[in-house]
Amino acid sequence: MMLAAAVGLGAAVGAVARYLVDQAVARRRDRVFPAGTWLINLSGSFVLGLLAGLATHHGLAPGTVAIAGTGVCGGYTTFSTFAYETVRLMEEGSGLVALANLAGSLVAGLAAAALGLGIGLA
Repeated sequence: MMLAAAVGLGAAVGAVARYLVDQAVARRRDRVFPAGTWLINLSGSFVLGLLAGLATHHGLAPGTVAIAGTGVCGGYTTFSTFAYETVRLMEEGSGLVALANLAGSLVAGLAAAALGLGIGLA
């Protein structure tokens, strides 16, 4: 029960961090491309890959992985916002930007997770 509460607190921290990062990016960029969500999901993928590598090869405690991975990263990253923003771009006639968001998020997210995993394995 204590672990579940800690995961919940981690999720709250991740959600607040997501909000703050998205707001910081939005203040600096006035463009169609959803750069805040892209940066959030990319960095979250990297951290989750890093945690997986540390857990697999360096004995990072399962509780730490649950709190940081499921909690913080789960609250920080956002598939639903990514999906919504991609659909919104298509509806607004920005099909190429939507496609770039879709493909770029997938490719960059996988690369970031692989990079994090590689660093975590080292």
